[in-house]
This record gives sequence, structure tokens and C-alpha cells, in this order.
Amino acid sequence: MSLIQSSPLLRNALALDAAACAGLGLMLAAAAGPLAAPLGLPAEFLRGAGLVLLPCAALLGWFAGRKSLPRLAVCAVIGVNLLWIADSIAILLMGWFAPTGFGIAFVLAQAAAVAIVTELEVIGFKRSDAALPSGDAAALR
Repeated sequence: MSLIQSSPLLRNALALDAAACAGLGLMLAAAAGPLAAPLGLPAEFLRGAGLVLLPCAALLGWFAGRKSLPRLAVCAVIGVNLLWIADSIAILLMGWFAPTGFGIAFVLAQAAAVAIVTELEVIGFKRSDAALPSGDAAALR
């Protein structure tokens, strides 16, 4: 398994991602009913999205606290974020729902926030070093 030594930026970006997932997840899960009409999105959809985000938040929080991570795990986080952004845009373009103007703004705003966090994770990932089993940087040379 290929490990990386997480850069401080990567750990901070993962922590921000975890906090955002937890906050949005709690809001959507707890207030899906009252949010459905103003957003023009079904309460069941909002609640489901919120419930999906909560375990993601826990996993991201755990990742944020690790100094070394599997390279594949970081790539998976970035990939899932990109999928979330694509699905958010698809919700607006495919006609699955009829969001209100506020709902469109909400979907675009959260997709933009995910894009920003994802970019921070990508930059942090690039700044991370390969982890060595012995911890000896000289072995790289």
C-alpha cells in the first residue's frame, strides 16, 4: 500500500471538508421538511443527501487527524468530491427536480464550496511526501 505523509494543507483541507459535510449533513437531515418547499427539492432527497454526508464527515475527520494516509484514500476523497460536483450540476440540468431560484442558488453554492475544498485537497495532496516505512528520508536518494 502506497502511503503519503499528509501535508498540513491536506490535513486542514480534509478537516474543512469534514466540517462542511457535518454541517450540511446535519442541516439537510434535520430540516429537510422545512427546506423542501423553499428549495423546490423533495424532502426525502434532501434528508437522504444529509444522511449520506454524516458518515463521510466522520471518515474525513479521521483522515484529517492522520499524519500518513493511503494515497488511494486521498484520491478517493477527491474523486467523490468531483462526483458530488457533477451530480449537483446534473440535478439542475437533467430536469429530475424543479428547484426554485433559491434552490438553484443553493445547489450551485454548495457545489462551488465543494470545488474550492477539493482544489485545496489537490494542492495539499501535491505538497504531501511519500511516506517511508523507516521514516528515513535519505532512503529516497
